Amino acid sequence: MLPQFGTAVRKNKNLNKAVTADVGGSAPEKASVDAAWLVLEAANDLGDHAAIAACRRVIDAELNGTVASNSDVDLVLGYFR
Repeated sequence: MLPQFGTAVRKNKNLNKAVTADVGGSAPEKASVDAAWLVLEAANDLGDHAAIAACRRVIDAELNGTVASNSDVDLVLGYFR
């Protein structure tokens, strides 16, 4: 089980393209947050502390209504490449 942090815990962790398409203008942010949950789980399993911290910042930014840094989003989106 992943540790809880931030002000809320996201329940849905899958990357469903139909859901992101319905979001409209914020689809890239939604996709990066969904990807951050997947990367967080993998990074947690691998003990990749830098990726865990970046994922938490991306997720916390979404939960707080702010914008995550480009470097954190780039790490998350490129993690499995």
